[in-house]
Amino acid sequence: MANPSRLRAAALTTTAVLLSVLLAGCGDGAKDGDVTQQKLDWTDCPAPSEAEGGGSAPSPLPNGTEWQCATMKAPLDWSEPKGDTIDIALIRAKASGPASRRIGSLVFNFGGPGGSGVATLPAFAQDYSALRTRYDLVSFDPRGVGRSAPVQCESDSQLDAYFQQDATPDDSTERTQLLKRTKQFNAACEKNSKRILPHVRTTDAARDMDLMRQVLGDAKLYYFGISYGTELGGVYAHLFPRRVGRAVLDAVVDPTQTPEQGALGQAKGFQLALDNFAEDCTSKETECPIGDTPQDVKNRIAKLLGDLEKKPIPGILPRQLTQTAATNGIAQSLYSKDFWEYLTEGLEQAYDGDGKILMLLSDSLNGRDENGEYSNITAANIAINCSDEKPRYTTDYVQGKLPEFRAASPLFGDYLAWGMVGCTDWAVPGAADHPDVSAPGSAPILVVGNTGDPATPYEGAKRMVDALGKGVAVELTYKGQGHGAYDSKNKCVQSAVNGYLLDGRVPKAGTVCS
Repeated sequence: MANPSRLRAAALTTTAVLLSVLLAGCGDGAKDGDVTQQKLDWTDCPAPSEAEGGGSAPSPLPNGTEWQCATMKAPLDWSEPKGDTIDIALIRAKASGPASRRIGSLVFNFGGPGGSGVATLPAFAQDYSALRTRYDLVSFDPRGVGRSAPVQCESDSQLDAYFQQDATPDDSTERTQLLKRTKQFNAACEKNSKRILPHVRTTDAARDMDLMRQVLGDAKLYYFGISYGTELGGVYAHLFPRRVGRAVLDAVVDPTQTPEQGALGQAKGFQLALDNFAEDCTSKETECPIGDTPQDVKNRIAKLLGDLEKKPIPGILPRQLTQTAATNGIAQSLYSKDFWEYLTEGLEQAYDGDGKILMLLSDSLNGRDENGEYSNITAANIAINCSDEKPRYTTDYVQGKLPEFRAASPLFGDYLAWGMVGCTDWAVPGAADHPDVSAPGSAPILVVGNTGDPATPYEGAKRMVDALGKGVAVELTYKGQGHGAYDSKNKCVQSAVNGYLLDGRVPKAGTVCS
């Protein structure tokens, strides 16, 4: 079963999930137990680990700049800063402009939680070439992710079975089976990752980022957070408001919501994206191959999912495309308008009895490569979410909420509602109902919301602005589609973000780009 809570904040695209690089290089260690005194040893980045997603070492940038990797030592337990340490994987591309114009390091977190920044930054570096004129571009595998003390739960073959199971139970027998399988997965996480599980909260990662700021030699943190990275950035600003330099939060997680409210909001967000997809397909001059009207498109998708529940079709053999895998693949396609053509093709194919494309899309969201090996994105995502989120929802509770979720989204409602049981019997208690991001005294933070964002609905941007506190955040609205705004390549959005990060020009509050 795909854990639907992953959809709440995932930012990795099909391409980026399958591209990754491996951390290399070891620092010279902390002196006398003081991790702030360590010096990083930057070396070439070799091929990636399975936990980071596999693939080849990152190619040089077009101007020949080589990627460099290093290891930062961080306390395993931040309440014991001179105790045991873990390795945090870093990657950078040095600034392309003159040294006299360099501002510092711009640290990226691309979301998840559970996404490898070491893998993702090289895949998207060209999108940030303007920012590299004055910054070293830096990213990292947060603790529990990739090469940074990765959370490990089940084997590849076990994960294949996990993602094939029915994630939307219809009767008591299926509900019992879902709960049993969830408990098995969570028990495997505790068995295989007991040492790291208590220490993967977002507050821990935020403290790692402040250590990173110091080790990189910056007086302030310059930051670009996307999706879950906005939550991490907000938590950092709350803990260290006076150390915020220039920060951008794009594709904003609503920090005021409980997991239930977040799942319900996401059901509405993905339904809106599906509505927009169906409208786009049927409004073109060429015939839409998957329906005559927007409602016809959605009706046919609903029928496909109903049919798949009764009888899966061949996917990537020997696996079959189940209802759950198809729903997961459709959701992945709605993250970006660039993927809509693949969704159309995948649906056409599925209607003819071939589930390969939808299964490929589902695999990419789950971190499975063509060799059947999984990154640890699912394990890390569940570990971080369950450590952060205090509520633990029962099957009876979810059953009672189904009408509300179905009203929000006939297609995704059940799927996202049942995802709320994912933390059942988790080994570590959740920290809070929602993160604290209040940051009085922080430098300005640019908050960018996209009106068509399925995974982090637009309303969350305004709530992040309010939660950060008066005089801290400035909101920028992008009237577009897909998850995030800057990577849409909209010139208005990029001009505003670049102007702030490069030259300190804060956009006028309420600026709208379309």
